[in-house]
Amino acid sequence: MKDSIVIIPTYNEKENIEKMIRYVMNIDHNFHILVIDDGSPDGTGNIVEQLTHEFSTRLFIEHRSGKLGLGTAYIHGFKWALAHGYEFIYEMDADFSHNPDDLIRLRQKCIDGADLAIGSRYISGINVINWPLGRVLMSYGASMYVRMVTRMQVMDATAGFKCYRRRVLEKIPLEKIKMKGYGFQIELKFTSWKYGFEVQEVPIIFTDRQEGTSKMSGGIFSEAFFGVIKMKLRSFFRSYK
Repeated sequence: MKDSIVIIPTYNEKENIEKMIRYVMNIDHNFHILVIDDGSPDGTGNIVEQLTHEFSTRLFIEHRSGKLGLGTAYIHGFKWALAHGYEFIYEMDADFSHNPDDLIRLRQKCIDGADLAIGSRYISGINVINWPLGRVLMSYGASMYVRMVTRMQVMDATAGFKCYRRRVLEKIPLEKIKMKGYGFQIELKFTSWKYGFEVQEVPIIFTDRQEGTSKMSGGIFSEAFFGVIKMKLRSFFRSYK
């Protein structure tokens, strides 16, 4: 069994991706990286391809033909990671909003008993740097809304920095995950929780990207808002065994 794989979806991240890869490769743990690139027109995929020659046993890339959505990118990555025998499977952004040093802490949380460890912005207050107040309120409010609708006691329901034990992703029928944008993050947490897996949060400091362009949009939040209600209703007619 292989140990840890960090899945990083990319679309136009040429300013960040090489720095991120080199940072992770220098952490004192044998992390592997899988980049899922959605045909970035800025050449992100080409940068990663060049780096695979330098990190031939630890860096991998999957190319997709276009911008197909965050959720489908992660599902593609999960299936690849399971097929290649990894025990700890991560989600992480390319833009340094997630501190790569926290990868170790998330892994340790899983070793200590969590099946899903979440890098949480809100478990110990509001730990967000350089976000405008409106976006902080929207994000924090979204997590409150998810708790109210689902009764799942996760403080940062929309968090995208996570570590799964492989048994979680082996159990979840990934083809039944409906939401494709940031609502995907909510649905994966909710589904893991409904299957009875131990979901725990690790406090992190989230720093808004310094380079590149955010992929956030009003449509993404709209999908998540209405998708949570649909997800909850569907859960009444599903078996989680």
